[in-house]
Amino acid sequence: MRVRDYGIEIGVLRPGKLNAITDVSSVSVGHKTLIEGSNIRTGVTAILPHDRNLFQNKLPAAIYLGNGFGKLMGYSQVKELGNLETPIILTNTLSVPTAANALITYTLDQPENKSVRSVNPVVGETNDGYLNDIRQRAVKEGHVLEAIESAQTGQVKEGNVGAGTGTTCFGYKGGIGTSSRVLPKSQGGYTVGVLVQTNFGGVFTLNGTPIGKVLDQYSRRYQYDADGSCMIVVITDAPLDARNLERLAKRAMLGLGRTGGIASNGSGDYVIAVSNAKENYIPYHSEDPINHNQYLRNDEVSGLFLAVIEATEEAILNSLFAAEDMTGVDGHVRKALPVEDILKLIKDK
Repeated sequence: MRVRDYGIEIGVLRPGKLNAITDVSSVSVGHKTLIEGSNIRTGVTAILPHDRNLFQNKLPAAIYLGNGFGKLMGYSQVKELGNLETPIILTNTLSVPTAANALITYTLDQPENKSVRSVNPVVGETNDGYLNDIRQRAVKEGHVLEAIESAQTGQVKEGNVGAGTGTTCFGYKGGIGTSSRVLPKSQGGYTVGVLVQTNFGGVFTLNGTPIGKVLDQYSRRYQYDADGSCMIVVITDAPLDARNLERLAKRAMLGLGRTGGIASNGSGDYVIAVSNAKENYIPYHSEDPINHNQYLRNDEVSGLFLAVIEATEEAILNSLFAAEDMTGVDGHVRKALPVEDILKLIKDK
């Protein structure tokens, strides 16, 4: 069940058909979930922004650091050149090098890339060490490649799957969540899709209701034990350059804030924003020294800002509503969101 299944509508803009990042044309998502014995609770989520060779057909991209207590790989080249050349991988903190190596393998193995000598893999992470024996480093290169190869368009699995298998959000079981928004035709009709890996804290707020406070979670522990991370991936078919993609990414943090997240000192909150507008693919090789791209003017992006705020907020909520109870390493337990109690609070408000 997702948040809208309970009649709770977030924001004012219309979601896409699937209310998922895959509402953006040609975007696909794959998961590899690792649940082994009593101590392995982790996995991999792969996001492919289009269905072509991404190294040969790079995309405008930006990465925004909401709070940089994290191990995201690939930031500097995206910042410098403003483009993305590999799929985006999400996993756990200690598996970032393994995932990066897998992305390099994936890229080098494509026939068109036989002369490639440099690859900038983009890998994000959160620390799932409360439920997962993270020191075991259970994620292997093959698991990452499986996630990439299994990527599909259509509905996206949420909750305790892939990179969200062992995560925690607001003291409850977190996970993978996704959502989308479609602008009116008068504003271009563009789609903004968001996928999150939630593993952070704060004072949980649902559609303006301070659930964490009402459920007596607003204590010293919940005020200060809010460290964690949230990875946010934003993809749009709007023709944006890297500069306006960074502006879009910044607004995603407002969506996180709407849920009660505070981007605490120990939280790695990163937003990766990508435009997959076909007219603006960036070829690896070109005989033309001039790029002939067309991007939206600054005056035309405000609607996209609202879209990403709403989609981020709802994606985070979906990650919580879809998650289930989980017991992990050392008998640690994370309970799912107490949905019935929350619905009653909202009804009584």
